[in-house]
Amino acid sequence: MQINEELVEQIVRVVSEQLNKKQGITMTDHESKKINYDKYPIANKGTNPKEVVIGVGPAFQTQINKTINGLELNEVIKTIKAGIEEEGMVPRVIKVLKTSDVGFIGLEAAKLSGSGIGIGLQSKGTAVIHQKDLYPLSNLELFPQAPLMTLDKYRAIGKNAAKYVKGDKVSPIEGENDPMVRAKYQVVAALMHIKETELVDTKHSSIEWMEV
Repeated sequence: MQINEELVEQIVRVVSEQLNKKQGITMTDHESKKINYDKYPIANKGTNPKEVVIGVGPAFQTQINKTINGLELNEVIKTIKAGIEEEGMVPRVIKVLKTSDVGFIGLEAAKLSGSGIGIGLQSKGTAVIHQKDLYPLSNLELFPQAPLMTLDKYRAIGKNAAKYVKGDKVSPIEGENDPMVRAKYQVVAALMHIKETELVDTKHSSIEWMEV
């Protein structure tokens, strides 16, 4: 069978349709219309030293509603917030619009956090714990394999971020490794990242995000 551009487009279209249904994505492949966030308050730097800011990606809860392995994003964010609160710290959620990179999202969250500690969360589920004075590609903890993430792990991320704020001894969260994950989820991960990146607006400041 000869593979041509038309066949590739058909395959991508089918995979995208299946992804839209499974992940709760509401934007089709040909929609590039961006949401007007002007009515949302701009996220300013916090002053509460107990604050942990959670930064989410541009498509979070607008175009993408589930992580790559099907976890509801509203449950993920509630779970992270619960972990932070269990350690006596205060969570705040912002949406970072100028980038889709989890490292930069996490750093932006940390810079706007009253404590200097932030969590970055891509819509597909990849997460990072960041600190305001680190380089973007450096971090306190990184959780790159989104397909292996669970709500328990997200709660632990919230708890660890809060412990960094308090200066408590932190035991890094053990990461799981499955060599088959990359092959199984590579196409889905790429499509989800493309959809998130389409929503990037480099000229818009981060905003306060309440739709959790």
